[in-house]
Amino acid sequence: MAFERAKQHLEAQGLGDRIIVPEHSSATVAEAAEALGCEPGMIAKTLSFLQGEQPVLILVEGMARIDNKKYRHCFGCKAKMIPADQVEVLVGHEIGGVCPFGILSGVIVYLDESLKKHETVYPAAGSDHSAVRLSIAELERSSGAAGWVDVCRSEETV
Repeated sequence: MAFERAKQHLEAQGLGDRIIVPEHSSATVAEAAEALGCEPGMIAKTLSFLQGEQPVLILVEGMARIDNKKYRHCFGCKAKMIPADQVEVLVGHEIGGVCPFGILSGVIVYLDESLKKHETVYPAAGSDHSAVRLSIAELERSSGAAGWVDVCRSEETV
């Protein structure tokens, strides 16, 4: 069902032909990179946070890690991941398939600056056996992102 919602969203954006359904799991960055035949950094992983009661998704470069100090500076609160058993209820996708496409109403999406080092990225498409090949401009347009943020550790501190 989540995959179908993501697919419908992407088709409405004219990007349905970019969806990839690999034979092997794409649930983790390493699995997705292997299944798609790309560098791990090209995976646009979607991290799920709670800001008070507000679910927030942040898409980051596959090898990036959240910098708690940058996160607090950007959002004015501590980075608090949504508990695994609540992700589907709050976002609309299960862990392994979380993406900004076909999410529940009211979920806020941001894109992290770390993604900009790649011309092409592969976010999930609603399931743990899916991805979609997008340029950064296509991701920005199709994700409904509220904007760009800088909340990941710099390469020097990773």
